[in-house]
Amino acid sequence: MHRADHRPSRRRFLDVTGAVVAAGLTAGCTSDSAQPGRPAPTAAATPKPVVATGRHQAGITLPQPAQPNLLAVVADLGADVAVGPLLTELGQAIRALTTGSDPRLLGLPPGDLTVTVGVGPRLVRTAGASLPGAADLPRFSRERIAARARGGDLLIQICASDALLLPVVSAALLDQAGDRVQERWRQSARRGANVPLGNGLTAPRNPLGFIDGIVGPNTAAEQRRDLWLAGPPAVAGGTIAVLRRMELDLPRFAALSVAEQEAVFGRRRASGVPLSGGTLASGPNLGAKTPDGRYLVPADAHVRRAHPAVVGVGHMLRRSYGTDEPAPGLLFISFQNDLRTFTATLTHMDVSDALLQFTTTTASATFLILPGFDRKHPLGSQLFG
Repeated sequence: MHRADHRPSRRRFLDVTGAVVAAGLTAGCTSDSAQPGRPAPTAAATPKPVVATGRHQAGITLPQPAQPNLLAVVADLGADVAVGPLLTELGQAIRALTTGSDPRLLGLPPGDLTVTVGVGPRLVRTAGASLPGAADLPRFSRERIAARARGGDLLIQICASDALLLPVVSAALLDQAGDRVQERWRQSARRGANVPLGNGLTAPRNPLGFIDGIVGPNTAAEQRRDLWLAGPPAVAGGTIAVLRRMELDLPRFAALSVAEQEAVFGRRRASGVPLSGGTLASGPNLGAKTPDGRYLVPADAHVRRAHPAVVGVGHMLRRSYGTDEPAPGLLFISFQNDLRTFTATLTHMDVSDALLQFTTTTASATFLILPGFDRKHPLGSQLFG
């Protein structure tokens, strides 16, 4: 993770993008690039573009599956910054970047680039103290979070298949914002190869080796119920995001036997099937027991402690990304239309979830992901005018 305690500047934009271009030129001039008798490398298929405008912002349910590379940038706004004009400018820049018309892309094809923007509780409260997204996250156990890594006013989530785009796009957007924003923290992360779940759905493995994100609001009806905000009108079409960066004790988890690892999660490591049986996509049978009366899914297994029916909340759309800086770990992102979906789940997990003993949270924030936008309705205009 890189932190910037000073304001973003045009020089910073030029420094970052210049380094990226230099790296690209160097990579193109290796001794392997044009040797007699060696076949030319095959060009990778160009990812399908993702439209930035619409009822919902891109980068949440679209594209499907999610791109493998992510950069989350969390920043604060100055006390006297006009929020509406800043968001309008960012929305215009996002349209230009995702269509490839912004010269700050330096000729890089945008491919399936998406940029998703959220605003933190402090900004939401200026528009209405009772609005969804106005509440801060409470503190939980197993946290070691520096002051600058907790909360924030602005989230810029950048996703793409081409990892080279992430620093270029973030530099362009921070350049657009100028001295109106001050970066708090950022995190680059990546997803593993996708595993088919059936019905056209996929999910990757997490750094602990288990398939992650099997359960979620996948159908349009489930997303209306659990994901998208229906009102008030100023936030309709948006959602609530939670970001949690965690360090993982990988050596200690790896020292467990496979059976012990599976007991932590409540699923088979190789297949993702619940320990109670069934299929990969089927929910666990939490009441199933062995002949001697033991639960097949242990009482402290993650799938039991975090199960929506047990907690009494809706489903989250969960995304997990592996990280290696500042330490090996996980960037967890969830989207839900009620912050209680997350807070009640983690409160229930805090009691006895076997997975949490291998995690330490080092950054945490929540944001109202703004409704979608277009030329007629600029980003954030429903909320900030």
